[in-house]
Amino acid sequence: MQTGYAIGGDAGCIADARHHAAAFLERVRAEPHSSVSARVMDLTQLVVSELVTNACKYAPGPVLMELRVTSETVDVIVWDSDPTVPEAHAADAGRVGQHGLEIVKAVAQDLRIHREPVGKRITARIALTDP
Repeated sequence: MQTGYAIGGDAGCIADARHHAAAFLERVRAEPHSSVSARVMDLTQLVVSELVTNACKYAPGPVLMELRVTSETVDVIVWDSDPTVPEAHAADAGRVGQHGLEIVKAVAQDLRIHREPVGKRITARIALTDP
């Protein structure tokens, strides 16, 4: 199953993205033999929050989010118009903010960042089963 959303850059865009993700995963959970656990719901919403926050904060224009559930993973794909490839910073307990990519890397099974002809696409893959 998969779904996609266009997200505006307004004040409620991050909450809207989390809401869309939760609603989509609830529909998936209603399917027979679904393996979307509460852990996966929480991690997906966390990843959506971090990736959409970064997109809304650093990229002008729209943000596109796609969610895809396979037999093994939930894929969170976020596209924005900024071609700059983000990098996770080295651990620094004194740093305030800018931990989003570190968090995503810590909870995702896989993280891929691709430059597009316009902007970039970030895909975070969350395992459906506990690692």
